[in-house]
Amino acid sequence: MNNWQPWSLRELVGDLTTGATTPAEALQRSRARIAETDPELRAWVELGAPASANGPLGGVPLAVKDIVDVAGLPTRCGSQLRADAPPAAADAAIVTAWRNAGAIPVGKSVTTEFAYFAPGPTRNPAAPEHTPGGSSSGSAAAVAAGQVPLALGSQTAGSVTRPAAFCGVASLVLTRGRFSVEGVTGLSPSLDSHGFFAAGASDLALAWSALTGEPDSGLATGRPPRLLLWTPQALEPPMATALTSACAKLRAAGAVIDEFPDGRLIAQLTAAHPVIMAYEAARERAVELAAASQLSEQLATLLRTGAATSEHDYETARRTTTEAGERLSELLADYDAVLGPAALGPAPAGITATGDPVLSRPWQALGLPALCVPGMRTEAGLPLGLQLVGAALSETELLATACWSEAALRA
Repeated sequence: MNNWQPWSLRELVGDLTTGATTPAEALQRSRARIAETDPELRAWVELGAPASANGPLGGVPLAVKDIVDVAGLPTRCGSQLRADAPPAAADAAIVTAWRNAGAIPVGKSVTTEFAYFAPGPTRNPAAPEHTPGGSSSGSAAAVAAGQVPLALGSQTAGSVTRPAAFCGVASLVLTRGRFSVEGVTGLSPSLDSHGFFAAGASDLALAWSALTGEPDSGLATGRPPRLLLWTPQALEPPMATALTSACAKLRAAGAVIDEFPDGRLIAQLTAAHPVIMAYEAARERAVELAAASQLSEQLATLLRTGAATSEHDYETARRTTTEAGERLSELLADYDAVLGPAALGPAPAGITATGDPVLSRPWQALGLPALCVPGMRTEAGLPLGLQLVGAALSETELLATACWSEAALRA
């Protein structure tokens, strides 16, 4: 059975708009696909009782990562410490926003333990013997399998971009602070961002337009973008080859691509990110730190490391991100986005680890919007993702760049 069958949000909304399908039929299709594939994929923690919704999405089934509150469902955060959590009394603010856009939460998708590294049971629809990534593994897998056309995630290091790349779907990490995090169990307040998954960049653009009322970037052809190419040193050969091929296609279609001029800037941000993450996680999850013996070794180590991190080191890391952010803003003034790989390579074999988020750390330290464009594959058929990073609050423009790039890569 081929479990990789992403469900186009744009096609579904078109059918809902014309009456070719109904919200009830969309929910029925979602439930049927979950029943068909989830015994193997295990992308879901719990399914709920969907309610009707009005808005531009018109009844689109939505998966919600299980660190985000949905009224009537428990928020277990992938942890035995929350095994007996009561149902949430109210939706998280971000869930309310998506309901207002017309999406219908159908259940909670698997997260790693408190959105850190200890993996859940989810398998990768594109490659069941390879990790789906983390921490939004259930949401990425649910979209890749066509169980839902839209899913919510969150990113503190690489928890949206990496699973999207590994599972062969698109994702958008929002500018930090774009929407309230009320009702979300966070890990690091200075780093936590909302994100969501869909089949392709055009589907993301439609969802973003429905959520914010901003123009639908997927409807216009757009102009060829100006991009800064970031090529990390440690890329695996299939990703290095794919990145070179993608640049050739984009240039042939008219894009201007210049080399990213300041590798030192990236290195500084990559080093600062884990210091901030550990320091803040130890304080945000102080209750869990007190029960460290019941945590995974990965999370317990993070919290203990953060508790031992000095105020001086934390403030130094924070200053680094502030200064680097100012420098990157200057660089992006003449470009539409930074273009680079979304991960070091394809999804690593095995499901006992979630892969390395290192290529998301610098951008997440700055809280910038980041978009994963799918479509590339290794010779063995494993998905590879490209990453586009834009200036703060430039999601609509970033989506336009992504839609243009997606079309150029498919041509």
